[in-house]
Amino acid sequence: MKKSFIGFFLLLILLTTYVPKFDLSKNFNYFIKEIKVNGNSIIKDEEILKKLNFLYKENLFFLNIEKIEKKLQSETFIESYKIKKIYPDTLKITIVEKLPIAILFNKKKKFYISDRGNLINFEEIEIYENLPTVLGDKEKFYILYKNLKDIEFPLEKIKSFYYFEAGRWDLLLLEDKLIKLPIGNYLFSLKNYMESNNDKNFKNFKIYDYRIKDQLILN
Repeated sequence: MKKSFIGFFLLLILLTTYVPKFDLSKNFNYFIKEIKVNGNSIIKDEEILKKLNFLYKENLFFLNIEKIEKKLQSETFIESYKIKKIYPDTLKITIVEKLPIAILFNKKKKFYISDRGNLINFEEIEIYENLPTVLGDKEKFYILYKNLKDIEFPLEKIKSFYYFEAGRWDLLLLEDKLIKLPIGNYLFSLKNYMESNNDKNFKNFKIYDYRIKDQLILN
């Protein structure tokens, strides 16, 4: 019994001190040779590939996903992404881009605002050059935007949003009509405008002033 125990003990020491004479990483020789990017239309492939250039030194099997996420998250136009390993040597990145809904002017800087209320670094993009402009607070604008969507206001007809420190908005429309909203309960005013705008008797008015409670001043 003692001999069996001693033999087992010696075998245990041998196994725990044995160092294999091979490099595990070399036996999983899956070094990245190709990075495929799809789903993007605004962000150029080369911009993403430049951020991920360091990956060509990486082993696909032992890939550190957090490094990739950090690089992708630095691009403000990216909403989300999927990372897929394709063995033996390819990495596939599927991009979902943010959708700009307006251009925000804030402290002499310009940003896009996405349909989820996020800021996107501004650059000249032809398909977004006619977006409405916003002079005001991002959070307050996004609340207004969601309310406009809820009542099915024709957002495509809005040229500019102006926020005043008093806590109210002016909306300038493409046909040069101006809607002056009150500080509170502006949804009632917006609905009233939508109804009035369909009435031919209101056709020639350019200013709809709702700032005084329970009144509409036309000009």
